[in-house]
Amino acid sequence: MIELKSISKRFPDGTAALSDIDLVIPRGSVFGIIGRSGAGKSTLLRLINGLERPTSGEVLIDGTSIATLKPAGLRALRQRIGMIFQSFGLLANRTIAGNVALPLELAGMPRADRDARVAQLLDHVGIAAKAQAYPASLSGGQRQRVGIARALATRPDILLCDEATSALDPETTRSVLALLADLNRDMGLTIILITHEMEVVRAICDHVAVLDHGRLVEFGPVDTVFAASREQATLALLGEDR
Repeated sequence: MIELKSISKRFPDGTAALSDIDLVIPRGSVFGIIGRSGAGKSTLLRLINGLERPTSGEVLIDGTSIATLKPAGLRALRQRIGMIFQSFGLLANRTIAGNVALPLELAGMPRADRDARVAQLLDHVGIAAKAQAYPASLSGGQRQRVGIARALATRPDILLCDEATSALDPETTRSVLALLADLNRDMGLTIILITHEMEVVRAICDHVAVLDHGRLVEFGPVDTVFAASREQATLALLGEDR
């Protein structure tokens, strides 16, 4: 579904964020991307949703290169891609329902349809009772569920998760990961999850890619990579997790 071909990304100051990345992310998978801070994980996500353009190479989604899309096509692509963040990214002056409704408002959905969609999403993520509350009154796990509901508002088929559990305690992390696993199974979402937490990858991912200083050092099924890796970057991450 998602293919990166010979991707390199250099910033204007000459910094090489990514170098010669070739990667295929299967449709319907839960795909982990791991690496230390500065490895290029977030840059890779921004290339997938079109917020950044590669210096060379191309990103293809369903065989279409993002670089060939005109503005209308790029907007349509972004409606297919939901994103959740470590910091939740909720608007403090909007209710929970208002936060989830925001992408639907921007898409021009009529009020009645929007309200019905928001109610459905809040029920799906288990916080329907908090619809009229404000973000400050919610726990971290509840706020992340709001973020997930908002990311699903436009019915995406790809969900990008940028360190989505890093700010959560272990019990809440398990709850959010169980929700993501349910969404993957029930909705067929392709989930791409960047993290430095090996337990998160073990718990939910079926494939994993390891980045080190902007280079892809290995990828494959989680069990295979973690059990048989001889790559120093992977072994270091696994060692830190023990």
